[in-house]
Amino acid sequence: MLEPLAGFMVRFGICNLILSGIIGLLFGIKWLFRGFLSNRMQYNLCLILLGLLTVPFLPFSLNSYLSSMEQAVFPILPSTSGIDSAVSQPLTHTTDWMNDFALSVNDQISPTISLLFFGIWILGILFMVFLLFRSAIQLHRIEHSALPLQNPLIYRLYEECLHKLNISKEFPVYSTAFLKSPMIVGFWKPRIYLPIHLISDHNTVIRDDDIRYMLLHELQHYKHKDSLIGCLMNLASIVYWFHPFVWFALKEMRNERELACDASVLQILDEKDYIDYGNTLLNFAEKLACTPFPFTSGLGGNRKQMKRRILNIASYQRPDRIRRLKSTLVFILTSVLLIGFVPFISTTAADDDRYQWNPDNENLIYSDHSEIFGDYNGSFVLYNSKENSWNIYNKEQALQRLAPDSTYKIYCALFGLEEGTISPENTSIKWNGETYPFAEWNQDQTLASAMASSVNWYFQTIDKKLEKERITSYLEQINYGNKRITGDLSSYWMESALKISPVEQVELLIDLYNNNFDFSIENITAVKNALCISSSDTYALYGKTGTGRVNEKDISGWFIGYVETTDTTYFFATNIRANTNATGSHAAEITFDIFKNLNIIT
Repeated sequence: MLEPLAGFMVRFGICNLILSGIIGLLFGIKWLFRGFLSNRMQYNLCLILLGLLTVPFLPFSLNSYLSSMEQAVFPILPSTSGIDSAVSQPLTHTTDWMNDFALSVNDQISPTISLLFFGIWILGILFMVFLLFRSAIQLHRIEHSALPLQNPLIYRLYEECLHKLNISKEFPVYSTAFLKSPMIVGFWKPRIYLPIHLISDHNTVIRDDDIRYMLLHELQHYKHKDSLIGCLMNLASIVYWFHPFVWFALKEMRNERELACDASVLQILDEKDYIDYGNTLLNFAEKLACTPFPFTSGLGGNRKQMKRRILNIASYQRPDRIRRLKSTLVFILTSVLLIGFVPFISTTAADDDRYQWNPDNENLIYSDHSEIFGDYNGSFVLYNSKENSWNIYNKEQALQRLAPDSTYKIYCALFGLEEGTISPENTSIKWNGETYPFAEWNQDQTLASAMASSVNWYFQTIDKKLEKERITSYLEQINYGNKRITGDLSSYWMESALKISPVEQVELLIDLYNNNFDFSIENITAVKNALCISSSDTYALYGKTGTGRVNEKDISGWFIGYVETTDTTYFFATNIRANTNATGSHAAEITFDIFKNLNIIT
């Protein structure tokens, strides 16, 4: 099915728009507080941003706000054309009363378009992986041709630098003719590579201090785990290859990594050596070229980067206690602000599109009804009130929240009764004369007739009188699914923002039956009577179907309700999903077949 992919691509697009704003905000804050933030804290803030770039792919964030934005940007609109509506053939045998009166809604972003964008995104990722792989091959060739460092004087300087930085691990140093500037490679097995021209010029053009400064710089990269961070930056550049703001942020992050590394070197030097360190960069600016390998850390850079670094060295002042405190405070406050955006940039909606349910496992039975469901994806939930037990088929989908479609009309009617829009004594609403594609809709309606024929305009009239604020309040009061309303009040329950899981459907039916909402008992009874489908000496069946039609295809079918028997009351919810032909009537057929197998209705 393409619907999940379409939803992901829409939300991923929204995430990228939000990320653009976050990046702009971050660099605005960094510029505003540049006098307070140290070079290391400037760089550390970019690490927070790097973490935020992973959030759209993590499965644990709140995402309800994105649902609202998605509906605002790509609304699902109800069709007004009679051609856009259809009625399935009525069920035979025990379900002759059932018809699928469902209007189609038009999804404004086609799953095919989403698939196209997804394909382009994946192709871009593959191309970036190819470039990275090519660089890895080039680096491997350099490593293969490199020779262990033979110069004892330079090796002695290297050991002194290790001691000065309190690094106990001694890793190999190599010389190579294929690099212009020193660099450190690897996280688990780090290696330092020195250009041969630096070694050959030692004691002639290059002094001991020059070599010492270069080695201290590379070892600072090791000490701060910059190789690992570099790998994460490469991963971000692959995934966000299309995003200019992310590329800008990663470029600045690499620059700030060098500034932070310079500051770390200066912090261990005497103040009289600051100018000397800067002169080392200045004197060898022509030779210290930017490394061509994205997963390495080096001393070099382009002219613009070198100028920025030299100016930073020239203005460097060792931070005192007050300045460190200010820098830390700004860092903490900015980090909290950035982390606060996490709920807005998640694409998974784990807390919003999936019901977090903790049942008593002793009263929970899992059944296999796959043969009855056939080619449909879906779930079945049954609750036995006498035994306080649950019987569930396909728990994963039973907890997945979906649009309620016409099953929501149960609660729309209840809200209307509570508000006095209709009353138990008078549930009539006059037809406004607008022609609808179903003859049953083109007449005055009562609650019973509107529920039986699933008359949209009847319940839309109730919603219009209640208005969004009161509807939202009622959804919160009864704890209906994700309790989310966006877009037009005429369609928020039709494959739109409002979603509920099959398990929640059953729990709400239990609350309705027992009036746990503490509503008027007369109003509860009126809704129950409207849901009555059939009755006999042994049972009474109450229920409501719902069909989700998007772009002329029936993609979701519901049948929910309860069965009163002489011994107990069963509450049930069945949902089926498919690319087409997933209707409420087919969900009802499946439900009746399961009832027969369980000897609930014979």
